Amino acid sequence: MVAMEAGEILLRRGLLNRQQFEVARASAPDGSRFVELAVEKGYVGEEDALRAIGDEVGLDYIDLPQADVDLSLLKIFPHRLIHRQSLFPVRRTNGSLVVATSDPFDLYPLDEVAAATGLAVVPVLAGKAEIAKLIKKHLGVGSETVQGLIDQTAEEEEVQLLSDIETDGSELSEQAQEASVVRLVNEILVEAIESRASDVHIESQGSGLVIRYRIDGILLPQPVPPEINRFQSAIISRLKIMSRLNIAEKRLPQDGRIKLRVSGREIDVRVSVIPMIHGESIVMRILDKGAMSFELRKLGMHERTYKVFREIIDLPHGIVLVTGPTGSGKTTTLYSALLEINTPDLKIITTEDPVEYQLEGINQIQVHPKIGLTFAASLRSILRHDPDVVLIGEIRDLETAENAIQASLTGHLVFSTLHTNDAASAYTRLVDMGVEPFLVASTVEAVMAQRLVRRLCPKCKQPIRPTADELPVDFPMDEIPAEGLFGPVGCRACRQIGFAGRMGIYELMVTSEDVRQLAQDRASSWKVKQAAVRNGMRTLRQDGWDKVLKGSTTAEEIMRVTKGDRDVSMTSSPATT
Repeated sequence: MVAMEAGEILLRRGLLNRQQFEVARASAPDGSRFVELAVEKGYVGEEDALRAIGDEVGLDYIDLPQADVDLSLLKIFPHRLIHRQSLFPVRRTNGSLVVATSDPFDLYPLDEVAAATGLAVVPVLAGKAEIAKLIKKHLGVGSETVQGLIDQTAEEEEVQLLSDIETDGSELSEQAQEASVVRLVNEILVEAIESRASDVHIESQGSGLVIRYRIDGILLPQPVPPEINRFQSAIISRLKIMSRLNIAEKRLPQDGRIKLRVSGREIDVRVSVIPMIHGESIVMRILDKGAMSFELRKLGMHERTYKVFREIIDLPHGIVLVTGPTGSGKTTTLYSALLEINTPDLKIITTEDPVEYQLEGINQIQVHPKIGLTFAASLRSILRHDPDVVLIGEIRDLETAENAIQASLTGHLVFSTLHTNDAASAYTRLVDMGVEPFLVASTVEAVMAQRLVRRLCPKCKQPIRPTADELPVDFPMDEIPAEGLFGPVGCRACRQIGFAGRMGIYELMVTSEDVRQLAQDRASSWKVKQAAVRNGMRTLRQDGWDKVLKGSTTAEEIMRVTKGDRDVSMTSSPATT
Protein backbone atom coordinates (compact mmCIF):
# COMPACT_ATOMS: atom_id res chain seq x y z
CA MET A 1 0.00 0.00 0.00
CA VAL A 2 1.48 3.39 -0.98
CA ALA A 3 1.20 6.47 1.19
CA MET A 4 -0.99 8.28 -1.36
CA GLU A 5 -3.77 5.87 -0.48
CA ALA A 6 -4.03 7.74 2.83
CA GLY A 7 -5.64 10.59 0.93
CA GLU A 8 -8.04 8.22 -0.79
CA ILE A 9 -9.06 6.79 2.58
CA LEU A 10 -9.70 10.23 4.09
CA LEU A 11 -11.63 11.31 1.00
CA ARG A 12 -13.75 8.15 0.97
CA ARG A 13 -14.57 8.48 4.67
CA GLY A 14 -15.66 12.09 4.28
CA LEU A 15 -12.82 13.59 6.34
CA LEU A 16 -11.62 15.55 3.29
CA ASN A 17 -13.57 17.06 0.44
CA ARG A 18 -12.34 16.85 -3.16
CA GLN A 19 -10.83 20.34 -3.18
CA GLN A 20 -8.88 19.71 0.03
CA PHE A 21 -7.69 16.37 -1.35
CA GLU A 22 -6.39 18.00 -4.53
CA VAL A 23 -4.62 20.81 -2.65
CA ALA A 24 -2.89 18.37 -0.29
CA ARG A 25 -1.96 16.06 -3.18
CA ALA A 26 -0.44 18.97 -5.11
CA SER A 27 1.68 19.84 -2.07
CA ALA A 28 2.81 16.22 -1.62
CA PRO A 29 2.90 14.68 -5.10
CA ASP A 30 4.67 11.51 -3.91
CA GLY A 31 2.21 11.10 -1.03
CA SER A 32 4.93 10.84 1.62
CA ARG A 33 3.62 13.72 3.75
CA PHE A 34 -0.01 13.75 2.68
CA VAL A 35 -1.54 13.30 6.15
CA GLU A 36 0.94 15.68 7.77
CA LEU A 37 0.16 18.40 5.21
CA ALA A 38 -3.60 17.87 5.50
CA VAL A 39 -3.31 18.27 9.28
CA GLU A 40 -1.07 21.37 8.96
CA LYS A 41 -3.59 23.01 6.64
CA GLY A 42 -6.36 22.38 9.16
CA TYR A 43 -8.35 20.09 6.86
CA VAL A 44 -8.50 17.22 9.34
CA GLY A 45 -7.46 16.47 12.91
CA GLU A 46 -4.46 14.14 13.22
CA GLU A 47 -6.28 11.76 15.57
CA ASP A 48 -9.30 11.50 13.26
CA ALA A 49 -7.04 10.88 10.27
CA LEU A 50 -4.96 8.20 12.00
CA ARG A 51 -8.04 6.44 13.41
CA ALA A 52 -9.60 6.30 9.93
CA ILE A 53 -6.41 5.03 8.27
CA GLY A 54 -5.77 2.55 11.10
CA ASP A 55 -9.29 1.22 10.76
CA GLU A 56 -8.68 0.74 7.04
CA VAL A 57 -5.29 -0.99 7.31
CA GLY A 58 -6.00 -2.95 10.50
CA LEU A 59 -3.95 -0.96 13.04
CA ASP A 60 -5.19 0.24 16.42
CA TYR A 61 -4.92 3.89 17.49
CA ILE A 62 -3.43 4.56 20.94
CA ASP A 63 -3.95 7.66 23.10
CA LEU A 64 -0.35 8.00 24.32
CA PRO A 65 -0.94 10.51 27.18
CA GLN A 66 -3.41 8.07 28.72
CA ALA A 67 -1.46 4.89 27.91
CA ASP A 68 0.50 2.85 30.44
CA VAL A 69 3.96 3.02 28.82
CA ASP A 70 6.63 0.55 29.98
CA LEU A 71 9.74 2.75 30.16
CA SER A 72 12.02 -0.20 30.92
CA LEU A 73 11.74 -1.12 27.22
CA LEU A 74 13.91 1.91 26.37
CA LYS A 75 16.92 -0.14 27.52
CA ILE A 76 16.50 -2.65 24.68
CA PHE A 77 15.01 -0.34 22.05
CA PRO A 78 17.41 1.17 19.45
CA HIS A 79 17.44 4.88 20.26
CA ARG A 80 18.46 5.87 16.75
CA LEU A 81 15.04 4.69 15.53
CA ILE A 82 13.24 6.63 18.27
CA HIS A 83 14.67 9.88 16.92
CA ARG A 84 14.99 9.15 13.23
CA GLN A 85 11.64 7.44 12.71
CA SER A 86 9.56 8.85 15.61
CA LEU A 87 8.96 5.41 17.12
CA PHE A 88 8.37 4.68 20.80
CA PRO A 89 8.02 1.34 22.61
CA VAL A 90 4.77 1.06 24.55
CA ARG A 91 4.57 -2.41 26.14
CA ARG A 92 5.57 -6.03 25.78
CA THR A 93 2.78 -8.57 25.31
CA ASN A 94 3.21 -12.36 24.85
CA GLY A 95 6.65 -12.07 23.30
CA SER A 96 5.60 -9.16 21.06
CA LEU A 97 6.68 -5.54 21.29
CA VAL A 98 3.95 -2.91 20.85
CA VAL A 99 5.49 0.14 19.13
CA ALA A 100 3.84 3.52 18.53
CA THR A 101 4.34 5.08 15.09
CA SER A 102 2.69 7.98 13.25
CA ASP A 103 3.35 6.51 9.79
CA PRO A 104 1.33 3.36 9.04
CA PHE A 105 2.91 2.98 5.58
CA ASP A 106 6.62 2.90 6.47
CA LEU A 107 7.28 -0.65 7.70
CA TYR A 108 11.06 -0.80 7.23
CA PRO A 109 11.91 0.85 10.61
CA LEU A 110 9.63 -1.69 12.32
CA ASP A 111 11.59 -4.49 10.65
CA GLU A 112 14.77 -2.93 12.07
CA VAL A 113 13.21 -2.91 15.54
CA ALA A 114 12.31 -6.59 15.20
CA ALA A 115 15.86 -7.44 14.08
CA ALA A 116 17.46 -5.43 16.92
CA THR A 117 15.23 -6.74 19.72
CA GLY A 118 14.49 -10.24 18.52
CA LEU A 119 10.80 -9.63 19.20
CA ALA A 120 7.79 -9.59 16.92
CA VAL A 121 6.63 -5.99 16.49
CA VAL A 122 2.99 -4.95 16.71
CA PRO A 123 2.60 -1.36 15.42
CA VAL A 124 -0.04 1.00 16.83
CA LEU A 125 -0.80 4.48 15.55
CA ALA A 126 -0.23 7.65 17.59
CA GLY A 127 0.05 11.35 16.81
CA LYS A 128 3.52 12.54 15.79
CA ALA A 129 3.41 15.42 18.29
CA GLU A 130 2.42 13.03 21.09
CA ILE A 131 5.35 10.74 20.29
CA ALA A 132 7.69 13.77 20.25
CA LYS A 133 6.42 14.86 23.68
CA LEU A 134 7.02 11.37 25.04
CA ILE A 135 10.57 11.38 23.64
CA LYS A 136 11.38 14.75 25.21
CA LYS A 137 9.73 13.82 28.51
CA HIS A 138 11.60 10.55 29.02
CA LEU A 139 14.83 11.08 27.07
CA GLY A 140 15.18 14.81 27.74
CA VAL A 141 15.46 18.05 25.78
CA GLY A 142 18.29 17.67 23.28
CA SER A 143 18.73 13.94 23.85
CA GLU A 144 19.01 13.11 20.18
CA THR A 145 21.80 15.63 19.72
CA VAL A 146 23.70 14.52 22.79
CA GLN A 147 23.87 11.03 21.36
CA GLY A 148 24.77 12.34 17.90
CA LEU A 149 21.89 10.52 16.28
CA ILE A 150 20.82 12.94 13.55
CA ASP A 151 22.94 14.89 11.09
CA GLN A 152 21.41 18.32 10.66
CA THR A 153 21.25 19.52 7.05
CA ALA A 154 21.02 23.10 5.92
CA GLU A 155 17.52 22.52 4.58
CA GLU A 156 16.33 21.39 8.02
CA GLU A 157 17.81 24.32 9.91
CA GLU A 158 15.05 25.70 12.15
CA VAL A 159 17.06 28.44 13.90
CA GLN A 160 18.70 31.20 11.88
CA LEU A 161 20.91 33.87 13.46
CA LEU A 162 20.10 37.34 12.13
CA SER A 163 23.55 38.77 12.93
CA ASP A 164 27.07 37.54 12.27
CA ILE A 165 28.98 35.90 15.10
CA GLU A 166 32.65 36.28 15.92
CA THR A 167 34.99 33.68 17.41
CA ASP A 168 38.47 34.05 18.87
CA GLY A 169 39.85 30.82 17.45
CA SER A 170 40.38 29.22 20.86
CA GLU A 171 39.80 25.52 21.50
CA LEU A 172 36.67 26.27 23.56
CA SER A 173 35.37 28.52 20.78
CA GLU A 174 35.89 25.79 18.19
CA GLN A 175 34.17 23.21 20.42
CA ALA A 176 31.18 25.56 20.80
CA GLN A 177 30.87 25.73 17.01
CA GLU A 178 30.66 21.97 16.51
CA ALA A 179 27.52 20.86 14.68
CA SER A 180 26.25 18.76 17.58
CA VAL A 181 26.58 21.65 20.07
CA VAL A 182 24.97 24.13 17.67
CA ARG A 183 22.04 21.75 17.16
CA LEU A 184 21.70 21.10 20.89
CA VAL A 185 21.48 24.82 21.70
CA ASN A 186 19.03 25.35 18.84
CA GLU A 187 16.89 22.52 20.16
CA ILE A 188 16.76 24.05 23.65
CA LEU A 189 15.66 27.40 22.16
CA VAL A 190 13.07 25.89 19.80
CA GLU A 191 11.56 23.78 22.58
CA ALA A 192 11.31 26.89 24.81
CA ILE A 193 9.60 28.91 22.08
CA GLU A 194 7.15 26.11 21.26
CA SER A 195 6.37 25.80 24.98
CA ARG A 196 5.56 29.58 25.13
CA ALA A 197 8.34 30.08 27.68
CA SER A 198 9.16 33.68 28.58
CA ASP A 199 12.55 32.76 30.11
CA VAL A 200 15.06 29.93 29.82
CA HIS A 201 17.25 29.21 32.87
CA ILE A 202 20.41 27.17 32.22
CA GLU A 203 21.96 26.67 35.64
CA SER A 204 25.31 25.18 36.60
CA GLN A 205 24.74 23.24 39.81
CA GLY A 206 26.72 20.69 41.77
CA SER A 207 24.75 17.82 40.24
CA GLY A 208 25.30 19.13 36.71
CA LEU A 209 23.38 21.25 34.22
CA VAL A 210 19.76 22.10 35.05
CA ILE A 211 17.38 23.60 32.48
CA ARG A 212 14.15 25.29 33.52
CA TYR A 213 11.56 27.16 31.45
CA ARG A 214 9.34 29.89 32.88
CA ILE A 215 5.91 29.25 31.36
CA ASP A 216 3.00 31.52 32.30
CA GLY A 217 5.08 32.92 35.16
CA ILE A 218 5.95 29.55 36.75
CA LEU A 219 9.40 27.90 36.53
CA LEU A 220 9.14 24.31 35.28
CA PRO A 221 12.19 21.97 35.28
CA GLN A 222 12.88 20.26 31.96
CA PRO A 223 14.09 16.66 31.70
CA VAL A 224 17.61 16.45 30.24
CA PRO A 225 19.81 13.40 29.62
CA PRO A 226 22.70 13.05 32.10
CA GLU A 227 25.18 13.01 29.19
CA ILE A 228 24.43 16.70 28.62
CA ASN A 229 26.82 17.58 31.46
CA ARG A 230 29.75 16.73 29.17
CA PHE A 231 28.65 19.60 26.94
CA GLN A 232 28.12 22.16 29.72
CA SER A 233 31.05 24.44 28.82
CA ALA A 234 30.35 24.16 25.10
CA ILE A 235 26.66 25.05 25.54
CA ILE A 236 27.45 28.12 27.62
CA SER A 237 30.22 29.18 25.22
CA ARG A 238 27.90 28.75 22.22
CA LEU A 239 25.27 30.99 23.82
CA LYS A 240 27.92 33.59 24.72
CA ILE A 241 29.20 33.56 21.13
CA MET A 242 25.64 33.98 19.81
CA SER A 243 25.22 36.91 22.23
CA ARG A 244 28.53 38.46 21.09
CA LEU A 245 29.98 38.18 24.60
CA ASN A 246 33.53 37.46 25.73
CA ILE A 247 33.78 33.68 26.17
CA ALA A 248 37.13 34.01 27.96
CA GLU A 249 35.60 36.16 30.72
CA LYS A 250 34.21 33.80 33.35
CA ARG A 251 34.54 35.94 36.47
CA LEU A 252 32.22 38.88 35.75
CA PRO A 253 28.52 39.07 34.81
CA GLN A 254 27.79 39.86 31.16
CA ASP A 255 24.66 40.92 29.26
CA GLY A 256 23.99 40.36 25.59
CA ARG A 257 21.34 39.91 22.95
CA ILE A 258 20.56 37.35 20.27
CA LYS A 259 18.36 37.97 17.24
CA LEU A 260 16.93 34.82 15.71
CA ARG A 261 14.48 33.69 13.10
CA VAL A 262 12.74 30.49 14.19
CA SER A 263 10.32 28.82 11.78
CA GLY A 264 9.88 32.14 10.01
CA ARG A 265 9.24 34.16 13.21
CA GLU A 266 11.63 36.82 14.47
CA ILE A 267 12.69 36.20 18.05
CA ASP A 268 14.67 38.58 20.25
CA VAL A 269 16.54 36.97 23.16
CA ARG A 270 18.05 38.99 26.03
CA VAL A 271 20.89 37.06 27.65
CA SER A 272 22.27 37.42 31.19
CA VAL A 273 25.37 35.43 32.21
CA ILE A 274 26.41 35.35 35.87
CA PRO A 275 29.25 33.30 37.40
CA MET A 276 28.04 30.98 40.19
CA ILE A 277 30.06 28.71 42.49
CA HIS A 278 29.62 25.70 40.18
CA GLY A 279 30.16 27.62 36.93
CA GLU A 280 28.36 30.17 34.81
CA SER A 281 24.56 30.25 34.71
CA ILE A 282 22.54 31.80 31.89
CA VAL A 283 19.05 33.27 31.86
CA MET A 284 17.50 34.14 28.51
CA ARG A 285 14.40 36.35 28.19
CA ILE A 286 12.53 35.39 25.02
CA LEU A 287 10.67 38.15 23.20
CA ASP A 288 8.57 36.54 20.50
CA LYS A 289 7.48 39.43 18.29
CA GLY A 290 5.18 37.27 16.21
CA ALA A 291 3.27 35.98 19.25
CA MET A 292 2.57 39.40 20.80
CA SER A 293 -0.71 41.23 20.35
CA PHE A 294 -1.03 44.75 21.75
CA GLU A 295 -4.79 45.27 21.97
CA LEU A 296 -6.02 47.09 25.06
CA ARG A 297 -9.46 45.50 24.98
CA LYS A 298 -8.00 41.98 24.98
CA LEU A 299 -5.84 42.37 28.09
CA GLY A 300 -8.60 41.21 30.43
CA MET A 301 -9.75 44.53 31.94
CA HIS A 302 -13.24 44.76 33.40
CA GLU A 303 -15.44 46.66 30.94
CA ARG A 304 -15.86 49.61 33.31
CA THR A 305 -12.11 49.75 33.99
CA TYR A 306 -11.40 49.70 30.26
CA LYS A 307 -13.79 52.57 29.55
CA VAL A 308 -12.35 54.77 32.30
CA PHE A 309 -8.76 54.00 31.29
CA ARG A 310 -9.62 54.67 27.64
CA GLU A 311 -10.90 58.13 28.61
CA ILE A 312 -7.74 58.83 30.64
CA ILE A 313 -5.30 58.00 27.82
CA ASP A 314 -7.12 60.53 25.63
CA LEU A 315 -6.32 63.39 28.04
CA PRO A 316 -4.27 66.25 26.54
CA HIS A 317 -1.72 66.34 29.37
CA GLY A 318 -0.85 64.77 32.71
CA ILE A 319 0.95 61.66 33.95
CA VAL A 320 -0.45 58.12 33.70
CA LEU A 321 1.46 55.51 35.70
CA VAL A 322 1.37 51.72 35.47
CA THR A 323 2.77 49.91 38.50
CA GLY A 324 3.62 46.36 39.47
CA PRO A 325 6.58 44.03 39.96
CA THR A 326 8.87 42.84 37.17
CA GLY A 327 7.01 40.59 34.74
CA SER A 328 3.53 41.84 35.59
CA GLY A 329 2.72 43.00 32.05
CA LYS A 330 3.31 46.75 32.50
CA THR A 331 5.05 47.16 29.12
CA THR A 332 2.26 45.31 27.32
CA THR A 333 -0.37 47.60 28.88
CA LEU A 334 1.59 50.74 27.94
CA TYR A 335 2.28 49.58 24.38
CA SER A 336 -1.40 48.69 23.97
CA ALA A 337 -2.40 52.13 25.26
CA LEU A 338 -0.02 53.88 22.85
CA LEU A 339 -1.26 51.89 19.86
CA GLU A 340 -4.87 52.62 20.90
CA ILE A 341 -4.31 56.38 20.63
CA ASN A 342 -1.71 56.34 17.84
CA THR A 343 -2.95 58.48 14.94
CA PRO A 344 -1.08 60.45 12.24
CA ASP A 345 -1.81 63.74 14.04
CA LEU A 346 -0.06 62.63 17.25
CA LYS A 347 3.71 62.57 17.74
CA ILE A 348 4.55 59.76 20.16
CA ILE A 349 8.12 59.27 21.43
CA THR A 350 9.30 56.61 23.87
CA THR A 351 12.52 56.18 25.81
CA GLU A 352 13.05 52.62 27.00
CA ASP A 353 15.62 50.28 28.53
CA PRO A 354 15.54 48.12 26.51
CA VAL A 355 13.21 48.64 23.56
CA GLU A 356 11.40 45.30 23.81
CA TYR A 357 9.15 45.53 20.75
CA GLN A 358 9.29 47.87 17.77
CA LEU A 359 5.98 49.66 17.24
CA GLU A 360 4.93 50.93 13.83
CA GLY A 361 4.38 54.70 13.72
CA ILE A 362 5.95 55.35 17.14
CA ASN A 363 9.42 56.84 17.66
CA GLN A 364 11.43 54.74 20.13
CA ILE A 365 14.73 55.56 21.85
CA GLN A 366 17.04 52.99 23.45
CA VAL A 367 18.73 54.46 26.53
CA HIS A 368 22.48 53.90 27.05
CA PRO A 369 23.42 54.86 30.62
CA LYS A 370 27.12 54.06 30.01
CA ILE A 371 27.40 56.93 27.54
CA GLY A 372 25.14 59.27 29.50
CA LEU A 373 21.90 58.66 27.59
CA THR A 374 19.73 58.04 30.66
CA PHE A 375 15.95 58.34 30.95
CA ALA A 376 16.34 61.87 32.29
CA ALA A 377 18.81 62.96 29.58
CA SER A 378 16.78 61.46 26.74
CA LEU A 379 13.59 63.02 28.12
CA ARG A 380 15.15 66.49 28.01
CA SER A 381 15.96 65.94 24.33
CA ILE A 382 12.56 64.47 23.57
CA LEU A 383 10.81 67.62 24.78
CA ARG A 384 12.72 69.61 22.13
CA HIS A 385 11.44 67.17 19.50
CA ASP A 386 7.86 68.48 19.59
CA PRO A 387 6.06 65.40 20.97
CA ASP A 388 2.41 65.14 22.01
CA VAL A 389 2.75 61.90 24.00
CA VAL A 390 5.84 60.64 25.80
CA LEU A 391 6.52 57.18 27.26
CA ILE A 392 9.29 56.87 29.85
CA GLY A 393 10.24 53.23 30.42
CA GLU A 394 10.55 53.67 34.18
CA ILE A 395 10.79 56.50 36.70
CA ARG A 396 13.82 55.42 38.74
CA ASP A 397 15.14 58.64 40.27
CA LEU A 398 14.28 62.22 41.19
CA GLU A 399 15.71 63.72 38.00
CA THR A 400 13.55 61.54 35.76
CA ALA A 401 10.49 62.18 37.94
CA GLU A 402 11.01 65.96 37.81
CA ASN A 403 11.45 65.89 34.03
CA ALA A 404 8.28 63.83 33.65
CA ILE A 405 6.33 66.31 35.78
CA GLN A 406 7.80 69.22 33.81
CA ALA A 407 6.71 67.55 30.58
CA SER A 408 3.14 67.13 31.85
CA LEU A 409 3.02 70.77 33.05
CA THR A 410 4.07 71.96 29.58
CA GLY A 411 1.15 70.22 27.88
CA HIS A 412 2.31 66.65 27.25
CA LEU A 413 0.68 63.36 28.13
CA VAL A 414 3.30 61.24 29.88
CA PHE A 415 3.15 57.45 30.39
CA SER A 416 5.56 55.65 32.69
CA THR A 417 5.99 52.77 35.13
CA LEU A 418 6.89 52.45 38.80
CA HIS A 419 7.77 49.42 40.91
CA THR A 420 5.11 49.63 43.63
CA ASN A 421 2.79 46.98 45.04
CA ASP A 422 -0.46 48.86 44.49
CA ALA A 423 -1.78 52.01 42.86
CA ALA A 424 -1.93 54.11 46.02
CA SER A 425 1.77 53.60 46.76
CA ALA A 426 2.72 55.41 43.53
CA TYR A 427 1.92 58.82 45.04
CA THR A 428 3.98 58.21 48.17
CA ARG A 429 6.85 56.72 46.11
CA LEU A 430 7.17 59.91 44.05
CA VAL A 431 7.10 62.03 47.21
CA ASP A 432 9.75 59.77 48.77
CA MET A 433 11.94 60.37 45.71
CA GLY A 434 11.89 64.08 46.55
CA VAL A 435 9.11 65.42 44.30
CA GLU A 436 7.04 68.15 45.90
CA PRO A 437 3.65 66.73 47.01
CA PHE A 438 1.65 69.49 45.32
CA LEU A 439 3.32 68.63 41.98
CA VAL A 440 2.46 64.94 42.38
CA ALA A 441 -1.13 65.84 43.24
CA SER A 442 -1.57 68.20 40.30
CA THR A 443 0.08 66.13 37.54
CA VAL A 444 -0.68 62.43 38.17
CA GLU A 445 -4.04 61.75 36.53
CA ALA A 446 -4.30 58.01 37.20
CA VAL A 447 -2.36 54.98 38.37
CA MET A 448 -2.97 51.46 37.08
CA ALA A 449 -1.64 48.62 39.26
CA GLN A 450 -1.62 45.18 37.70
CA ARG A 451 -0.59 41.55 38.03
CA LEU A 452 -0.63 38.55 35.72
CA VAL A 453 -2.42 35.32 36.66
CA ARG A 454 -2.61 32.05 34.78
CA ARG A 455 -5.74 31.43 32.76
CA LEU A 456 -7.50 28.07 33.20
CA CYS A 457 -7.30 25.82 30.16
CA PRO A 458 -10.76 26.11 28.54
CA LYS A 459 -10.59 22.55 27.22
CA CYS A 460 -10.14 20.72 30.51
CA LYS A 461 -11.16 22.98 33.42
CA GLN A 462 -13.83 21.40 35.60
CA PRO A 463 -16.37 22.71 38.16
CA ILE A 464 -15.42 22.56 41.84
CA ARG A 465 -17.34 23.60 44.94
CA PRO A 466 -14.91 24.71 47.67
CA THR A 467 -16.08 25.33 51.23
CA ALA A 468 -15.72 28.63 53.09
CA ASP A 469 -12.76 27.16 54.99
CA GLU A 470 -10.90 26.57 51.72
CA LEU A 471 -11.21 30.18 50.57
CA PRO A 472 -9.82 33.41 52.11
CA VAL A 473 -12.08 35.47 54.36
CA ASP A 474 -12.44 38.28 51.81
CA PHE A 475 -13.74 35.97 49.05
CA PRO A 476 -17.35 36.85 48.06
CA MET A 477 -18.92 33.49 48.96
CA ASP A 478 -22.45 34.78 48.36
CA GLU A 479 -21.61 35.53 44.70
CA ILE A 480 -20.50 32.00 43.74
CA PRO A 481 -22.61 30.99 40.70
CA ALA A 482 -24.83 27.89 40.67
CA GLU A 483 -22.30 25.86 38.69
CA GLY A 484 -19.61 26.66 41.25
CA LEU A 485 -16.02 27.73 40.60
CA PHE A 486 -13.54 26.04 38.26
CA GLY A 487 -10.26 24.24 38.84
CA PRO A 488 -7.40 22.92 36.67
CA VAL A 489 -7.23 19.35 35.37
CA GLY A 490 -4.62 19.00 32.62
CA CYS A 491 -4.93 17.79 29.04
CA ARG A 492 -2.99 17.56 25.82
CA ALA A 493 -3.84 21.13 24.83
CA CYS A 494 -2.23 22.60 27.98
CA ARG A 495 0.57 19.99 28.30
CA GLN A 496 -1.09 18.49 31.38
CA ILE A 497 -0.62 21.73 33.37
CA GLY A 498 -4.28 22.80 33.59
CA PHE A 499 -3.50 26.40 32.61
CA ALA A 500 -2.98 27.97 29.19
CA GLY A 501 -1.80 31.55 28.86
CA ARG A 502 -2.14 34.47 31.25
CA MET A 503 -4.47 37.39 31.84
CA GLY A 504 -4.21 40.63 33.77
CA ILE A 505 -5.95 41.75 36.94
CA TYR A 506 -6.15 45.50 37.33
CA GLU A 507 -6.58 48.25 39.93
CA LEU A 508 -7.25 51.64 38.34
CA MET A 509 -6.97 54.60 40.70
CA VAL A 510 -8.22 57.83 39.17
CA THR A 511 -6.86 60.90 40.93
CA SER A 512 -10.07 62.33 42.38
CA GLU A 513 -10.19 65.52 44.45
CA ASP A 514 -10.02 63.44 47.65
CA VAL A 515 -6.93 61.61 46.42
CA ARG A 516 -5.27 64.88 45.27
CA GLN A 517 -5.78 66.42 48.70
CA LEU A 518 -4.40 63.36 50.49
CA ALA A 519 -1.36 63.23 48.18
CA GLN A 520 -0.70 66.92 48.80
CA ASP A 521 -0.99 66.33 52.56
CA ARG A 522 1.60 63.49 52.38
CA ALA A 523 -1.01 60.99 53.59
CA SER A 524 -0.10 57.32 53.81
CA SER A 525 -0.80 55.03 50.88
CA TRP A 526 -3.32 53.19 53.07
CA LYS A 527 -5.42 56.36 53.49
CA VAL A 528 -5.14 57.12 49.78
CA LYS A 529 -6.38 53.61 48.97
CA GLN A 530 -9.29 53.96 51.41
CA ALA A 531 -10.37 57.19 49.70
CA ALA A 532 -10.14 55.61 46.26
CA VAL A 533 -12.21 52.60 47.35
CA ARG A 534 -14.88 54.91 48.78
CA ASN A 535 -14.97 56.59 45.36
CA GLY A 536 -15.61 53.23 43.66
CA MET A 537 -12.16 51.81 42.86
CA ARG A 538 -11.97 48.05 42.27
CA THR A 539 -8.87 46.70 44.01
CA LEU A 540 -6.56 44.08 42.52
CA ARG A 541 -8.10 41.53 44.86
CA GLN A 542 -11.68 42.41 43.84
CA ASP A 543 -10.80 42.24 40.14
CA GLY A 544 -9.16 38.89 40.77
CA TRP A 545 -12.21 37.49 42.58
CA ASP A 546 -14.37 38.67 39.70
CA LYS A 547 -12.28 36.57 37.28
CA VAL A 548 -12.44 33.58 39.64
CA LEU A 549 -16.26 33.84 39.77
CA LYS A 550 -16.34 33.94 35.96
CA GLY A 551 -14.30 30.70 35.78
CA SER A 552 -11.27 32.31 34.13
CA THR A 553 -8.74 31.48 36.85
CA THR A 554 -8.49 30.03 40.38
CA ALA A 555 -8.56 31.53 43.87
CA GLU A 556 -5.05 30.11 44.42
CA GLU A 557 -3.74 32.17 41.50
CA ILE A 558 -5.19 35.38 42.93
CA MET A 559 -3.79 34.63 46.39
CA ARG A 560 -0.38 33.96 44.81
CA VAL A 561 -0.05 37.49 43.43
CA THR A 562 -2.18 39.72 45.72
CA LYS A 563 -2.65 40.60 49.37
CA GLY A 564 -6.01 40.53 51.14
CA ASP A 565 -8.21 43.63 51.37
CA ARG A 566 -9.16 43.16 55.01
CA ASP A 567 -7.37 46.34 56.05
CA VAL A 568 -9.32 48.55 53.64
CA SER A 569 -12.90 49.71 54.17
CA MET A 570 -14.78 48.15 51.28
CA THR A 571 -17.73 50.40 50.74
CA SER A 572 -17.96 49.89 46.99
CA SER A 573 -19.57 47.10 45.04
CA PRO A 574 -17.25 44.87 42.98
CA ALA A 575 -19.29 45.84 39.95
CA THR A 576 -18.12 49.47 40.06
CA THR A 577 -14.95 50.95 38.60
